[in-house]
Amino acid sequence: MISVKILRATFSALVCACLLSIVPVVLGQEASQSPSQSRPATRDDDINLDTQLYLILATNRDVEEGKSPAALDPIIKRLRDTLPFKHYTLAGTFLNRVKNNGRVDVSWVGGPFVSASTPVGNPSFNHFGTLVALATDADGAQIVRLREFQFTARVPIVIGRSITQNASTADQGFPVVNYEPVGLHTELSIREGVPAIAGTLTVGPSGDAVVVAISARRAN
Repeated sequence: MISVKILRATFSALVCACLLSIVPVVLGQEASQSPSQSRPATRDDDINLDTQLYLILATNRDVEEGKSPAALDPIIKRLRDTLPFKHYTLAGTFLNRVKNNGRVDVSWVGGPFVSASTPVGNPSFNHFGTLVALATDADGAQIVRLREFQFTARVPIVIGRSITQNASTADQGFPVVNYEPVGLHTELSIREGVPAIAGTLTVGPSGDAVVVAISARRAN
């Protein structure tokens, strides 16, 4: 007849064996459900970026220079060192949001291109578009690629004056305006959050120029 002590020892051994077989399974489940893995990862395509377009008027005419954002200080300094203009003033800035690997495409009517030959009341017609994508350079640093970058504008240029039979206006006439297209198309990569010069455009016979600068960074 089996003693009570032997039965108790056998039962205890079976319980310990069961517990040892269960613990690794529980630990494995807890490890597989760690916080970093339980939450869905953000895909690159779900990231939004803010693109900021800057239009800087460069001129030798006597104009008052407005205050520019501090982020443009390195660009303004470079322009003064390389281009023969006396004054640089911010003509306009435009903020647009786009998904990573998406395209921003915007057109607007405005008057940032003001020169001595631009008649009062005649606007310019502008367009900006680019494909935006996050990437890394050869050193592993984060950059933003701007593919098919384009900025175009149709600006009013006075090409003469009309002749009128009205005696009160015969001496002056009316300005004859022709809209001339200007623009640039390029491909570029920029550091995230750092404005960079995309190109310069000569606007009108006055010799003024518009400097196109761009920056892009992940949206908050």
